This record gives sequence, structure tokens and C-alpha cells, in this order.
Amino acid sequence: MIEFKNVMLSYGDHVVLDRVCFRCAFHEKIAVLGGSGGGKTTILKLMLGLVKPDSGQILVDDQDITVMSESELRDVRMKFSIVFQEGALFDSMNVKENVAFSLREFTKSTEEEIDKRVRDLLKILKIEDAIDLMPEELSGGMQRRVAIARSLAACEPRMMLYDEATTGLDPLTADNICNLVNELSRGEPPGRVGFIIVTHKVTDAAKVAERYIFIRNGNIIFDGNIEELKKTKDTLLRKFINELYISHGSA
Repeated sequence: MIEFKNVMLSYGDHVVLDRVCFRCAFHEKIAVLGGSGGGKTTILKLMLGLVKPDSGQILVDDQDITVMSESELRDVRMKFSIVFQEGALFDSMNVKENVAFSLREFTKSTEEEIDKRVRDLLKILKIEDAIDLMPEELSGGMQRRVAIARSLAACEPRMMLYDEATTGLDPLTADNICNLVNELSRGEPPGRVGFIIVTHKVTDAAKVAERYIFIRNGNIIFDGNIEELKKTKDTLLRKFINELYISHGSA
């Protein structure tokens, strides 16, 4: 279980999160929606202890990670696998070396074991033919797949975290990434690996999520399923999710 209790965070005079409260299980499939700069990515960083709140608690399996040291946070972070929007691949390393990086840094695996793990992941993600390519030789969609492979390499996460996984991709490639997100979270709760995907692309969120959290002005103004979201009376939220009404042929 993950729980935010009255979490507050500001950068100067800008309030990013204002007494935010929510809880979720590791097996849930959640989309966090909101406008640019609304604190969506910050929630992921807070969950990993990469950013500390000004006040409030963040509990992961009933442990308050806001008071943990970096060494203590390492065990917490191994419960998650995160893919940031920019992918952050190493330009000087090919696909194999990028995926193998965390295995070499954080495990005692042999080179033979590393090679097998990398090839297995690339096969699962359907990019095994790209193993020797450099990042600049990859399409945007392939770069996202490599980033996902690298995030999975050194751990078996209980939850995936995606930061704007489909932003900047053409519709077909974005749809393929959505299919991949669903594939990696297949199965039934409570045994499946869940995810939190932060995005401003509502139609992509609708392809993968079962629960929707909307953030505005540092506050959670909606938390529910797709049918509840489509019935919202909040005027600004209805404008934000207008694509849903168009794609589903209803208003």
C-alpha cells in the first residue's frame, strides 16, 4: 500500500501540492491527469524519495519514507520501476549497454547472466534486433521501449511508474506503448504488477487505466473510474477531458 497524508510541497511562492491525500495498492492501474506544471511528475518523485515534501507523510508498506536515509530508500525504490518522459538513455552507450547498466552497477551478476537478462528483456519488448544500435538511431517509440527495459533490468517491481509515456509520439506509436503498458500489467489483482502513469493525454490514459486522479492547483479534485470521470460536473475538468466524449461518441 502507498499512502500520501497531507503532503505539501512548494517551490518558492508556487504551491505544487497542497495537503494532498490519497492511497493506492501496488496492483492498481492509475492515471494521474492534469495540466503542465501541475505536480503530476512530482508525485512520482515523492513516491521514490527523490524529492522531500515540506510537510506530511508518504507511506510505502506502512513505512514513512520522508524520514528515510538514502541507503534506506534503496530498498523502497526497488519496489518500483520508473520510466521518465525523456527516457534518459546514455548517448554514448548502445541499447545493450544501456539496459545492462543497472545490472552492472547494482547486482553481482556475471557477464553471461547480464547478457541473457538483457536479451530476454529486449525480446519481451520486441526490440531484440536493436541490441547494437545507438540511441540516436532509434525512433521515439523504440527509445521508450529501451527505457522500460532498462528500468526492469535490475529488479522485479511491484509497480511501474510512467512519466508522460506517450508524449511526443505519433498516434500509432503511442498506441503501441499503451498496449505495452497493459501487457506489462496483465493478470488479476492482487498478484499483478500495477502502474501509475502521469499524463495530459486523456485518450491514452483511457486505454490503460482503471482509476483516474486529476490534479489542479495542487489539489486532487477528482478520484474515480472512467464512468465517474465522464459524468463530472466540474466545468474545467469537462473541458480537459473533452476528447473522451468525442472518442466515445457521447456528451
